[in-house]
Amino acid sequence: MEKAILGGGCFWCLEAAFSRLKGVERVVSGYCGGHTDNPDYRQVCSGDSGHVEVVEIDYDPSRIDYATLLQVFFAVHDPTTLNRQGHDLGTQYASAIFYRGDAQRECAERVIDELVREQVFDAPIVTRLEPAPRFHPAEDHHQNYYALNQQQNYCQLVISPKLAKIRSRFSHFLQN
Repeated sequence: MEKAILGGGCFWCLEAAFSRLKGVERVVSGYCGGHTDNPDYRQVCSGDSGHVEVVEIDYDPSRIDYATLLQVFFAVHDPTTLNRQGHDLGTQYASAIFYRGDAQRECAERVIDELVREQVFDAPIVTRLEPAPRFHPAEDHHQNYYALNQQQNYCQLVISPKLAKIRSRFSHFLQN
């Protein structure tokens, strides 16, 4: 197993998307990149802790590679908006790749360069690319949020359309 740590807006969205992929064994919502020890949701949302909402993904590289995870990552959020995803605004919603080692950093650089070269986005990519600091799991009620709350408005209006995009573009990577 290997780990990936990605932040692209609300961690509920990322968790719902990545948990559906073949080769992904576990997805945990949490916080990364700040300066507060053991941050909680309130501290992260205030912007005072400096943390980004992220997911930590445990994946089997023989079944899904890091580059594919990054392709899904860039498909489910807008990497061109600084500290914002849709109506979610604040430093905790930054687009961020917290790489674990040179191989992940180099892969992320290649994927970003390819997206820029192919002009996939109409604006510059502002995704942070930083070494992975300590990961802090979010509180229990944030884990498996979409699976447990699919009927809530946020899930219906924000997360479900992202999952439809994943089903459309990455169906061959989805679990049955």
